[in-house]
Amino acid sequence: MDTKLLDFDLPDECIAQVPAKQRDQSRLLLVDRQSGRLEHHIFRELPGLLPSGSRLFRNNVRVIKARLRGNRPTGGEVECLLLHPANSLDQWWCLLKPGRRLKPGSTFGLDGKYSAKVLAKSESGQYRVEFYPLAAASILELTRLMGEMPLPPYIRRNVPDLEDSERYQTIYAHPEKETAAAAPTAGLHFSPELIEQLEREGVPFYDLTLNIGLDTFQPVQSEKVEDHPIHKENYEIPESTSNALLPYPDGVRIAIGTTSARAMEHWWINRQTIQKTEGTFQAEADLLIFPPYRFNVTDALLTNFHLPRSTLLCLVSAFLTPGETWGINWLKAIYGEAIKSEYRFFSYGDAMLIL
Repeated sequence: MDTKLLDFDLPDECIAQVPAKQRDQSRLLLVDRQSGRLEHHIFRELPGLLPSGSRLFRNNVRVIKARLRGNRPTGGEVECLLLHPANSLDQWWCLLKPGRRLKPGSTFGLDGKYSAKVLAKSESGQYRVEFYPLAAASILELTRLMGEMPLPPYIRRNVPDLEDSERYQTIYAHPEKETAAAAPTAGLHFSPELIEQLEREGVPFYDLTLNIGLDTFQPVQSEKVEDHPIHKENYEIPESTSNALLPYPDGVRIAIGTTSARAMEHWWINRQTIQKTEGTFQAEADLLIFPPYRFNVTDALLTNFHLPRSTLLCLVSAFLTPGETWGINWLKAIYGEAIKSEYRFFSYGDAMLIL
């Protein structure tokens, strides 16, 4: 698949810089794959749009307040973004600014808070850093005290908004699943009231955990999509969720977000060989989904509007036309309608339900 097909023009004003005033007040574009029909809704109308027998699968990962500020011994400022643990809880792979001044052996920190030493640099530009927390028992606890939410680079605000600590987190993020460097943004639209209504009407939720990394925002650089070196992300699927993924008559398995869909599809393809610990499947998702992929356990998809040249765009276009290659053209036409109708794009933007 030619990567150039993933390009589209998006006016800057379409990129959401702040979330909707209320989670379930965001807009929702309904796409019917059978008829090609588009319908405009508000997210709180979701219960009335779901087919009978729907089951919702959500990523309950919690976002780390992963951005730490510090200084080099010379006084220069450092911005450190934690990505994922290395071989211990106090060694992490990170992004560093300014990286050119932080070669292996360099140190940085913040007086009375923490110190850190750069151990290595990977070919992909990530830095392995060992942390020595002073104001907390662990580096994770330190991030809770003084870290900032790792908002994507296209959200440009002069002053950090304290509201992000709440709004760049799903309401069902599990306190013990604090392992993500980015939010599963399709889930940001759910309010407690909406979840309560869905459960009351017999629509169950099933949890899984996929540790989202910043590579999810990285554009495809290769000329052909299939040559893109897809990133790996750890995931867990409890036995109750894996049982709910099995097909049954008249059932509709709905993935809340591309991260849920990626974990679900990887699990199905590899379920016979995936390690299972105390009833929970644990593996690394290294599945690049692009047209003409045929989905196995994802019957419907709830998702946001994604970046040009992203692997997320590939996945959604494949879902629109399973087994066919023209989904990307249809998706760009849908995005064109969304732009014309003033939908908001990306992490804090609106949502799309594909049935």
